[in-house]
Amino acid sequence: MILVTGGFGFIGSHTVRALLDLGEDCVVVQRRTSELPAVLSGAQVAVEQADVTDREALLAIGHRHRITGIVHLAGSVPWPPVPDAPVEATRQAIGGLLNIAQAAQEWGVRRLGVASTIGVYLGARNDGPLREDTPLSMSAPVSIPTFKKVGEMLGGFLADTTGIDIVSYRVSGTWGPLGHPDPFFAAPALIHAAAHGTAPDLSGLVRPAFAEDGIDLNYVKDTGRAIALLQLADKLNHRTYNVGSGRATTNAQIIEAIRKVVPDASVGLPAGGDAPHLVLDISRLREDTGYQAEYDTERAVGDYIAWLRAGNRN
Repeated sequence: MILVTGGFGFIGSHTVRALLDLGEDCVVVQRRTSELPAVLSGAQVAVEQADVTDREALLAIGHRHRITGIVHLAGSVPWPPVPDAPVEATRQAIGGLLNIAQAAQEWGVRRLGVASTIGVYLGARNDGPLREDTPLSMSAPVSIPTFKKVGEMLGGFLADTTGIDIVSYRVSGTWGPLGHPDPFFAAPALIHAAAHGTAPDLSGLVRPAFAEDGIDLNYVKDTGRAIALLQLADKLNHRTYNVGSGRATTNAQIIEAIRKVVPDASVGLPAGGDAPHLVLDISRLREDTGYQAEYDTERAVGDYIAWLRAGNRN
């Protein structure tokens, strides 16, 4: 049985769905009780209410279930980004990761996977697809890559000292069902506008959006399946894996795909764009798991619009 923290969240619910489809049983750890997300409707999933920062509550789950692997997707970054009590927020974020590692050790799990982010590459030399061995900057402009870098280094130390197979997933820009407007790329806002016949609300973006802005975008169903394959692989040859599409997707390409589904969609953006196109090299992922993406841009756009038009909110 695979334990998934944050398993009812955006990426988490799709990861659980993929694990179930691959024949695994799952137990989801949620800080708050909630209904099964729509992508898990009808699924047989064990649910445990616990906060990963509560070590005793977390460890007790191992007495009720035979946990063989852990996928840690719950938030491990202080939130909001500038918390009122930054020292305590940092203690809880790091403490949650350490509690998960202790649980992995006590339960004797085969593999612990921990979510990281494409953001760790910010500031790194970007002259082609980014490999996992790319030298990283020792600083970061925002909290998320800062804490993910710390988490990766702690994971490496704990893997060396405990013998646990600890793997970091550097997840690219991810979009699709159950997602929310993203501050770094416009695709979700463009899709929602097309599905609902409105103008896109781009007010939440950290910078204005232009047609040629692009990033490595991966449809969430592919992201969830990639993480599931990494968790279940018989052998992994590395401790860090990029999880993405391996290509840049621009806003112009998203808009072109939208207009094939909704020809009159009001989703145009100004020409231009000079944002660097972060693209992940996913050779390790493919070689060690056999992963192949199932959703290109056109299929992803059609699937997401259909999901929203079926009455789903996100």
